[in-house]
Amino acid sequence: MLRVKLFRVSPIAAAMLICTIGLPAQSQEKPEHQRLSRGDLATTLEIYNLWGQQPREKQEVIRFAYEFLQQRPRGTVADLVDQPEFQRLCREAGLTHLGGPMLGCVSSDGVRVWVRTLGPAEVIVEVQVDGEPRRFGPVASTRETDFTAVVPVTRLPRGRVLPYRVLINGKAAKIPENAVIRTLPEGAKHLRIAFGSCMHRWGLGNPQLIAQIRRRQPAALLLIGDTAAQDRDNHLGMHRLDYLVRDLTPAWQQLVAEIPVYVTWDDHDYFNNDKWGVPKGFSEADRQGVWEVFRQCWNNPAYGLGRGGIFLSTRMGPCDIIMTDNRFFREKGNFLGNEQMAWLKEQLLAAKGPFVILSCGTMWSDYVSNGKDSWGVFDPEGREEIFRFIEENRIGGVLLISGDRHGARGFTIPRPNGFQFYEFEGASLGGRSGPPVRQPNWTTQLYGISGEYAFSEFEFDTSKPDPEVTFRLFSETGDVIYELTLPRSRLTPPAR
Repeated sequence: MLRVKLFRVSPIAAAMLICTIGLPAQSQEKPEHQRLSRGDLATTLEIYNLWGQQPREKQEVIRFAYEFLQQRPRGTVADLVDQPEFQRLCREAGLTHLGGPMLGCVSSDGVRVWVRTLGPAEVIVEVQVDGEPRRFGPVASTRETDFTAVVPVTRLPRGRVLPYRVLINGKAAKIPENAVIRTLPEGAKHLRIAFGSCMHRWGLGNPQLIAQIRRRQPAALLLIGDTAAQDRDNHLGMHRLDYLVRDLTPAWQQLVAEIPVYVTWDDHDYFNNDKWGVPKGFSEADRQGVWEVFRQCWNNPAYGLGRGGIFLSTRMGPCDIIMTDNRFFREKGNFLGNEQMAWLKEQLLAAKGPFVILSCGTMWSDYVSNGKDSWGVFDPEGREEIFRFIEENRIGGVLLISGDRHGARGFTIPRPNGFQFYEFEGASLGGRSGPPVRQPNWTTQLYGISGEYAFSEFEFDTSKPDPEVTFRLFSETGDVIYELTLPRSRLTPPAR
């Protein structure tokens, strides 16, 4: 049985919420978001202070890093760390390291912990288990990794909340007080996974939104594009600068010290708006450089097949998660590239859980902006190939998620056999206004908002004979804007 709930929310949110029974609504870009899209130093500092004035000493760290890296299109954090003046500014700001801890790669008995240090170092993660410390590592951060280290933390007791700390060269690093590792209980039948996109640089520091995500205690947060790096094209120094600012942002620090993140990219953190493949005027070396920076700045279990691309597959409780990359390999008429398409089919066939989350950075549906940058414009045949493959193999429980078109919208995608897919687009982590959220011809729409901060969530319940998933869209104040419960049977293609 399908259950839908609409909720009364704040007057602003209510004015923006458009459901299938609503009236058409238009949405225009807010002037402040147009301004904050600029990448100059003044705007960078404005964004850093957007959610509360940050200490002058940390602003000076960012100022120096910006001025240094802006002059070096191939600049690295290691180059920056070599500067005695930068080291002095970091000491004055009280920094013990430059990034992390950021959790990722969660398993039933542990996680991996990403850290960026202020030079070559040995990193240890110490977890408190029943009052006794367990140490993992050391893992070396080196110039070759741009002073990042990823520490595997394994064999922890299941179903526990365990505090941890980070030691760098034997000294405790300053990390958020809320830093904990949550392991999944044995045979977990209930699980939450949060997701969204388009956080951009200004959404990273929103303490109210991030507090609401943390309050839900999801097992993981899926970020499906346009996060932190903003329109830097092939300037690798400025890509690294944006990630450095991300890692010095308090709300972001609190989020990733507690909630494991999985991430792929979209256009703005790839090169620039709507760019894909090797954009005109750029080179294969540029594409590989942007890919390398991205890999160093995140904590994924995989990055494509190790030769390019940001796609991955993982399993979490009752759910298989498959995140695709529609930027790196894209050609006209081929959204994913042949190798990634073959990989995707393998992952779909290997899915073991009752549910599958299948993500794409841009929308599966073609309604918004006349399908600009969507599957239907670039590769309708590829989309049909995926949908038909799922149907012919009766792969049940597939949930489509997407981003790119600022706002949050949901659609069903009817199929010729009477089946329908469900798409949940959640490009609202940055609160940015986007295209219209409703048009008269969007007859399969479930919900739509624009111009407010929001995040999305799946909650899985496999305790029932027909397992269920509940989708919720939350405002930054914690109000439920839209809710939909679907049994797995409704998400399973019919027999031929």
